[in-house]
Amino acid sequence: MADTLSALRSLMASHTPPLDALVVPSEDYHQSEYVSARDKRRAFVSGFTGSAGLALVTKNEALLWTDGRYFLQAKHQLSDQWRLMRMGEDPSVDLWISTNFPEDSAVGIDFWCISVETAQKWKSLFAKKQQNLVPTTGNLVDEVWKDQPKAEINPVHVHPLKFSGRSVSDKLKDLRDNLRKEKARGIIITTLDEVVWLFNVRGGDVSYSPVVHAFAVVTRKSAFFYVDERKLSSEVKSYMEENNIIVKDYSAVSSDVALLASNQLTSAKETQSNGAIESEDNSHKIWVDPRCCYSLYSKLSCDQVLLQQSPLALPKSLKNPVEMEGLKNAHIRDGAAIVQYFAWLDKQMQETYGASGYFKESESQNYKKLLGDLKLTEVSVSDKLEEFRAAKEHFRGLSFPTISSVGPNGAIIHYEPEAKTCAELDPNSMYLCDSGAQYLDGTTDITRTVHFGKPSEHEKRCYTAVLKGHFALGNARFPNGTTGHSLDVLARVPLWSYGLDYRHGTGHGIGSYLNVHEGPHSISFRPGLSVPLQASMTVTDEPGYYEDGKFGIRLENVLIIKEAATPFNYANKGYLEFEHITWAPYQTKLIDVSLLLPEEIKWVNTYHAKCREILAPYLNESENSWLNQATEPISA
Repeated sequence: MADTLSALRSLMASHTPPLDALVVPSEDYHQSEYVSARDKRRAFVSGFTGSAGLALVTKNEALLWTDGRYFLQAKHQLSDQWRLMRMGEDPSVDLWISTNFPEDSAVGIDFWCISVETAQKWKSLFAKKQQNLVPTTGNLVDEVWKDQPKAEINPVHVHPLKFSGRSVSDKLKDLRDNLRKEKARGIIITTLDEVVWLFNVRGGDVSYSPVVHAFAVVTRKSAFFYVDERKLSSEVKSYMEENNIIVKDYSAVSSDVALLASNQLTSAKETQSNGAIESEDNSHKIWVDPRCCYSLYSKLSCDQVLLQQSPLALPKSLKNPVEMEGLKNAHIRDGAAIVQYFAWLDKQMQETYGASGYFKESESQNYKKLLGDLKLTEVSVSDKLEEFRAAKEHFRGLSFPTISSVGPNGAIIHYEPEAKTCAELDPNSMYLCDSGAQYLDGTTDITRTVHFGKPSEHEKRCYTAVLKGHFALGNARFPNGTTGHSLDVLARVPLWSYGLDYRHGTGHGIGSYLNVHEGPHSISFRPGLSVPLQASMTVTDEPGYYEDGKFGIRLENVLIIKEAATPFNYANKGYLEFEHITWAPYQTKLIDVSLLLPEEIKWVNTYHAKCREILAPYLNESENSWLNQATEPISA
């Protein structure tokens, strides 16, 4: 790590102009949350492997910013050469730079790896101090990363209509209608999930997300797909041609955006009349999403840019009937895998460690080891969970690295166990498992927290508070126009009553065989995320509580938003509610029933009855027996 920082500082000094600081973001050229191995530059430089964060290297310091999900992880992973900066508590990186650097300082960043929105914000702040945000000549991290993984050539697949529910031609028609409405003659699409959603393709360029490293440009008449053509089979090339999509090399997007800026980007089929059509409504604007990389944006003149959210973000989040049915079916199969897993794990914990198990409460004393050298670790059991999922129809992989965490590791919110260093399961500790899968008909994400021994009264109270928050949000009714920010408090109030809270958002959208984290909406304490929730969206419900060095608790279901049949309809707004589509039991021995209201008890029992009914056809006799016991009614 020291050698890496020294090499970077040498490049910073020899750069033109010399750099006083270098910013190394987490994102790739597409501003992705999850990136491919070769794009994990911030992780390489800092040693911190969380999905969110930003590194700043100066002549004398190295700083790492990350959010509350990763404070503990970053503290463990950063060497003493790094200083941890806590987002929401410490000054933001741009404010820190503007405060700590003198006038005329040069702050370097690869303009491909920073969004328009962020670059403009930083430039504005730096300008007040006569500081400059400058593009690096190439990516400096790439120059010092001697064993950087090669770019993978993974095949692109057509995502058939029976799963996508809408044709490419329909999506392109709607997109072009939006271009006309906004008097724009073209749009640059850089977000990976938007590109593959628009063209109904999927790929394997990023682990856990079935996306393709590609850009798209769509004009009134043409559609361009920028991709490494080695990824396209003859079948996919024919599909592109049939849908009038022009395939070009990935690297050509830069020069083509320059052509688009001068109104010279055309296909071979376009005629001269196109220009007259384009000028009828004075359509000179080019639509750019604020998340677009600054490198492409900088090829356009400011007065020709329509800078606003992509018109694909909302339609992608509004699931059509085929996608909705697919998501429901995927979650049923996934729920069966979860039940199979916990039934298996329950038996293993009893046989291997003498644990009292999922249903009984007694503390295991000298439990190690009933079966000799057999050992259950965070990784070995999560591998077993993947086995259960892999046996299900349409399975294509996990949707994110499984958070399989025992005891104090559960307090690391986005903990990712590694085979060489992970913990062994402990029947006297809480076990948090946050996991999900990619199926051709849907993406899943579920969290359950369990205890195979005797939980403390404090652990029960904390679990019950989280369950009450989970219930309060999942059963809310609210008027159209309500944002997730407005609802976030519902999940926190039961925790607040005990003086508890958590450092992450409460819900995110989920893709249809796409990214497990999908916008533009969310349920969060962060006020900036203000997209109203709408019917046909999906969103997770996942409050939690974490005690550093002791345990973590999180409960998560995926919900769909639908219209609610309320007795009244104030101001004709129309009202919405949630429907749970995740099916797996809550561990009743962790519930302090005395803390539940009658309606909460009724809801748990009703939900558990549905779990039995829905999952029974997918389980064998012993698994159904376990599920029946896990879903026995509770009472005050």
